[in-house]
Amino acid sequence: MPIETIVPRRLYRQVAEQLRQLFDSGEFAVGDRLPPERELAERMGISRPTIREALIALEVEGRVRIRVGSGIYVTEPSRLPANPTTDEGPFELLRAREFVEGAVAEEAARLATAADIAAMDDILQRMEGKAHPNHATLTLDRAFHTTVASTLGNAVLVRVIGDLFDQRMNPYFERLSSYFEDPTTWNAALEEHRLVRDAIAAGDPKQAKQAMQEHLHKSQERFSISFREMSAGGPAGEKEAATGHAH
Repeated sequence: MPIETIVPRRLYRQVAEQLRQLFDSGEFAVGDRLPPERELAERMGISRPTIREALIALEVEGRVRIRVGSGIYVTEPSRLPANPTTDEGPFELLRAREFVEGAVAEEAARLATAADIAAMDDILQRMEGKAHPNHATLTLDRAFHTTVASTLGNAVLVRVIGDLFDQRMNPYFERLSSYFEDPTTWNAALEEHRLVRDAIAAGDPKQAKQAMQEHLHKSQERFSISFREMSAGGPAGEKEAATGHAH
């Protein structure tokens, strides 16, 4: 038999596989409610964000249904084969962006011209008052981050920042966003973008780096609210009640 390359699996995918095995063995039957995130994390010895990524992956596959404000329930497996992905988890991606884009913003504060600041201002103005999340807001969000990178005059960095942002365009990240992003989080992110812009315009590398890292760190925090902690009457809860599933 041929030797095959060993590919290390992401931790959240390992967790999802363990939960799948529990479902298939009957440990959790269809219709059963899973233990809360906190309990699962403690029992498996991993972080709650990793549990959340695994649960999102299982929901995308149709193995669980997340009812905001109620819990996570095992569902009848789909007859369609699972579609495994090699995508990194959302939290892993945001941590990478926090590191890389912090350094980019730091250098941008040293190099930005008046035209660069004007370009950022134009994007920020167009971001105001938009409903989120949708394609238009994600396009503007991406444009802001790539515009910051463009101040360095390095096309490779612009492409890297754009590619990192584009990795969130997958079913797992979209499902996570559908639960935890709304007009309130969009307005918070807009203010964080303005702080990045102001630090770059002031020529303050240290503050620009900190502002960008805080923005991306807060993005992680916004995705770290427990499903059970969310109010069923909030935006995500209303969506669940109206549609029966997230988009």
